[in-house]
Amino acid sequence: MPIPAVPPQGEAQLNDNARTVISKRYLIKDATGTPVEQPEDMFWRVAGTVAEADRRYGASDSEVSAMAENFYRLMVERRFEPNSPTLMNAGRPLGQLSACFVLPVEDALSNGRDGIYDTLRAMALIHQSGGGTGFGFSKLRGKGSMVRSTTGVASGPVSFMKLYDASTDAVKQGGTRRGANMGILRVDHPDVMDFITCKEDLTQITNFNISVAVTDKFMAAVKAGTSYDLIDPSSGKVTGQLDARAVWDKMIDGAWRTGEPGCFFIDEANRYNPVPHVGKYEATNPCGEQPLLPYDVCNLGSLNVGYYVRDEQMDWDALKRDIHLSVRFLDNIIDVNKYPLPEIDALSKRIRRIGFGVMGFADALVRLGIAYSSIEGVEFGRQLQKFVDVESKRESERLADQRGPFPEWARSIWGPDETCARDANGKRVKPMQLLRNCNVNTIAPTGTISIIAGCSSGIEPLFAVAFMRNQAGALMPDVNDDFVAIARKDGWYSDELMQKIAKEGHIHFDEVPKQVQRVFVTAHDITPEWHVRMQAAFQENCDSAISKTTNFPHAATPDDVREIYELAYALKCKGVTVYRDGSRDNQVLSTGATVQAKAERDGKADARAERGELHGTIAELEAENTRLKQAVFDVEAENLQRRAKRARPDTLRGITTRIETPLGTMFLNITEDDRGQPFEVFINLGKAGGAAMADAEAMGRLISLALRSGIPIREVHRQLRGIASDKAIGLGPNKVLSVPDAIGIALEKWMREKQGVQQELLGSAPLAPSTDEVAEPKPTPVTGEGGQSQYRFDALNRSESFIGTCPDCGSSLEMAEGCAKCHVCGFSECG
Repeated sequence: MPIPAVPPQGEAQLNDNARTVISKRYLIKDATGTPVEQPEDMFWRVAGTVAEADRRYGASDSEVSAMAENFYRLMVERRFEPNSPTLMNAGRPLGQLSACFVLPVEDALSNGRDGIYDTLRAMALIHQSGGGTGFGFSKLRGKGSMVRSTTGVASGPVSFMKLYDASTDAVKQGGTRRGANMGILRVDHPDVMDFITCKEDLTQITNFNISVAVTDKFMAAVKAGTSYDLIDPSSGKVTGQLDARAVWDKMIDGAWRTGEPGCFFIDEANRYNPVPHVGKYEATNPCGEQPLLPYDVCNLGSLNVGYYVRDEQMDWDALKRDIHLSVRFLDNIIDVNKYPLPEIDALSKRIRRIGFGVMGFADALVRLGIAYSSIEGVEFGRQLQKFVDVESKRESERLADQRGPFPEWARSIWGPDETCARDANGKRVKPMQLLRNCNVNTIAPTGTISIIAGCSSGIEPLFAVAFMRNQAGALMPDVNDDFVAIARKDGWYSDELMQKIAKEGHIHFDEVPKQVQRVFVTAHDITPEWHVRMQAAFQENCDSAISKTTNFPHAATPDDVREIYELAYALKCKGVTVYRDGSRDNQVLSTGATVQAKAERDGKADARAERGELHGTIAELEAENTRLKQAVFDVEAENLQRRAKRARPDTLRGITTRIETPLGTMFLNITEDDRGQPFEVFINLGKAGGAAMADAEAMGRLISLALRSGIPIREVHRQLRGIASDKAIGLGPNKVLSVPDAIGIALEKWMREKQGVQQELLGSAPLAPSTDEVAEPKPTPVTGEGGQSQYRFDALNRSESFIGTCPDCGSSLEMAEGCAKCHVCGFSECG
């Protein structure tokens, strides 16, 4: 007897925002795009599909129906939600229910299985099915290495990353879920420096996040200040050495500028690899919380722990019950999943990896009256994850008793003494435990499913207590429900205060009690150290890794980032992701070279002053003043001359830049006059045609008019860069938001090539003078736990954290859980 087609009675407990997200992303639609099911139908479709797995283990029709209803209640009451592919595809022909995959990349163009082009095809199939892919490129020989079969030379890993990137662009255009990739290279690979800098060009490798696989040997060399060996992956021989601190500094500088590369502590991850006899970890999924073997996969699901706080107490019994039910749900998915490749299907059933995690952690802290950035908050996180780990393993053990352990159990770290995997000292990594799943828990990003559940994302702090939401063209304050409830209960609520909080982006006002300010901290209020210590607390009892972002204020230095990277390693995190507010939006305005140059100039001036070389005479000072006045007069005269439109010579030289835009490939040609000054811009938008091509031509004409009239090219760049549209391509710092944004990127590239970004964009050697100055916004110190400094951002500073506009709803994107996310509609650039 099949499961009933109609869901159980009762409407899903969803707010309007959740219903909008579900309708747009998950509901089955007809040929016109009109939904043919309601959210309740979707949850029932998923529940029925997943419950069918019980039938394989002897469950009766009534037992399967009862389990389907249990799964349905779990989701519809917003206690637990699975990853997006499960909500999208369960009960539908595609049937692919997993989010995370890692594919092998062997050092061969094609070998029929896992060569470069074989894996390229596999990647396309996974992206088409709604999954994201991670790759370890460390087995590819370095650039310039001899290829014996062809007597040629290898082009190196970065060149093939560009190939994969282009394929992702082609596939994602036709899908409902964009492709996302993670590229990882070992720190001892000969091409590591090229890899670290491969995304400095904003037009390249836009569909990848990148991380360096950092080894213990490398970190020891960093600490000792010594060199380390580079290893040829094809021969295993040492090919050279690099200064460890110089490489580390380069990684830190990249993370400070753009948030990339991330850091994957590969030895720490492999120490807890549950099946080392099957293979080693080489890469992670795009968001970094799942180190996976080649052809490995993980289906994810998260429990809303804030749901279980009642009357300022955690209901541990209810939490335990739902942990067990959620683990059963995820294990069932393995049996009903339709995997995109037979190799993935086979490995999934051999090791039965699942990724059970939590969300709503910040909500739970608020309801318990505990500050996130406190010793009490970190300790609660540690104890919560320990409880989750113990209870999820108990359910996996119970399933192993009923259904059998995962087939590779005997030789895993969980297996019997005589066969289990051991560490280098011969000791057990984990105590023996009969388990159904090789790994059980993780902390995954929960952008969209946390909106469905109406809770905070993963283990991140609150994104904001309030923000302005666009509702039918009007901006309305959207204030945290718990905050409003406390304000009403304690008698300090007012509509005016809520408006002010939403507009200013913080709650540091006299009307808000200090204790409430202490508890309702947001990601930008918390010092980076607290972010890492919370991540480490959860990592202690987490099988896999953790997707989390450590936020920095814009004024943070590379040394601040270095301290956090090294703290994460010392605390045994498996990876670390950072984001400095404003770094991706304004990265060209504060390069390391200009900071260093300014420091050197200031240092020389100080030294001369100490030697008494700057005293001067009154006559010398007056002469200098006269010279400066004449210089200003000359500049103003030149400006007046330049304001007149310059005549066009018959012959001009130009530079053409190719860049991908949301509307197709754009070719932008910048011509120069005989002085090397930019003169005209011609824009060809490929095959866009129609209005898009006309708009591009119009922008080219207006830019040309501005340049011929003496407007500095940096001013044109500044006006265009960051303009967003409802379509975007690329990831993170390489995202192209619109055609105008693409033009700005192309102008930026021209400025780099002509004069260097630090001269042109900072105005130290401008093509035309500019009198405007932009003040550097700084965070306002706020007293934190234990006297530590925290950071509060006012409205101006909050704008610095803008990294683009959501292509779905137009709201600002923010960095959280290692990804650019929209907290209004749930869009995530990681897929």
